[in-house]
Amino acid sequence: MQEFFVTVDLVVLTIRDDRLQVLVVERKYPPYQGDWALPGGYVGAEEDLEAAAYRELAEETAIGAGVHLEQLATYGEPGRDPRGRTVTVAWLALVPEMRDPSAGTDAAAAAWRPVEDFEAGRLTLAFDHDRILADGIERARAKLEYSPLAAAFCPPEFTVAQLRGIYEAVWGHRLDPRNFHRKVTRSAGFLEPTGRTSTVDGGRPAQLYRRGSLDTLNPPITRATQA
Repeated sequence: MQEFFVTVDLVVLTIRDDRLQVLVVERKYPPYQGDWALPGGYVGAEEDLEAAAYRELAEETAIGAGVHLEQLATYGEPGRDPRGRTVTVAWLALVPEMRDPSAGTDAAAAAWRPVEDFEAGRLTLAFDHDRILADGIERARAKLEYSPLAAAFCPPEFTVAQLRGIYEAVWGHRLDPRNFHRKVTRSAGFLEPTGRTSTVDGGRPAQLYRRGSLDTLNPPITRATQA
């Protein structure tokens, strides 16, 4: 009987330097030793999938606490791992700007890298991780259309301009400031005013908001109409 292995891989995205970036690790051991890959590894025989994802994230990058993970997809194409028949459960996390990661015991290095470098082919990932990353990026871009998930990239209190910057970084194009402001402030439950202002955007003080209780944007903020 053929032996199957189960692994977890993680697409962890954040905004750094006004660009969408992904957390990657340099592989410490073969196969693909020295190549960049998504954080991940084998699931223990008695281990829950989500627990394995958090453990691997901590072991390879020293990041884990406070990161919310959601299942992205399952990948099981024969030959995707030269070590044997392997099925992986991929996870997606969208996080506020975090400190520089440090490599854990299972990685030679860990770093944030702009997703545009992978999309343009300037950087590549081991295994089928380029495909997994592409799926994670598209999931993130789509979720910003119909959910308030962009606020997950923001600090606890933020301006509309800061929120617009998240959308622009994730979608990769500029948005009309007035249309965007009108859209998000008129979506009941999307944002909650704090009653405070900030000059973080430069110029006149801007109102600060926090994420509201809304789960689904209706109507959505679409990429096409907001360009």
